[in-house]
Amino acid sequence: MLRPRALAAASLGACLALVILQYAGYVVPAAAAKFVASTAFIVLALRAGALESLFGRLILAGLALSWCGDMLLIGSSEMYFLGGLVAFLLGHVAYVSAFVAHGYRRSWIIMAAVPVTAVAIAVWVWLEPHTATYLSIPVRAYIAVISLMVIFAVGTRGTGGPWLIVAGATLFFLSDLSVAALRIVQTDAATYVIGLPLYYAGQVCLALSVSQSRSH
Repeated sequence: MLRPRALAAASLGACLALVILQYAGYVVPAAAAKFVASTAFIVLALRAGALESLFGRLILAGLALSWCGDMLLIGSSEMYFLGGLVAFLLGHVAYVSAFVAHGYRRSWIIMAAVPVTAVAIAVWVWLEPHTATYLSIPVRAYIAVISLMVIFAVGTRGTGGPWLIVAGATLFFLSDLSVAALRIVQTDAATYVIGLPLYYAGQVCLALSVSQSRSH
């Protein structure tokens, strides 16, 4: 049975392979590497004790929905992208629910809300001119939910939550900027070279956080 550290290494190692293969244009091997990287963070959460607490089960739900989003984003059509967007949006709802279940301090929520909201508004101003009409509401909802995820992640620190929660949520937020640049703004830059490592590092942090929050 693989230990959590080995599973974390497997997820991040497969992520590195994914970046290299995608950059080289090997579509099928890259898809296989993504499958391994995403499956590894789910198994990691299970090995870390995700089923032993409400917090862990909600984190596991978020990881599972993220896994679905990862598989949908292998496709290149707009419908696959919309499906992936919805899957990740629901995943972030699961994460917010996990952080609420963990417990949070209101003063920390208020402290985080101002800068995170400012960043969220700036992101929407950046994306809005490039967003198709039918994607406008889903993208706005996504920005709102992922911002709430970061805000409530910070809130858990007020009740002694592990730094892994804040790190995971923040890395996930940053990784989504690269997806937005690639799929909505349609930049020619290979933003996934940075975005994918941020994403998988964030998911690994969230998966590992369940081992430090089993009482919730």
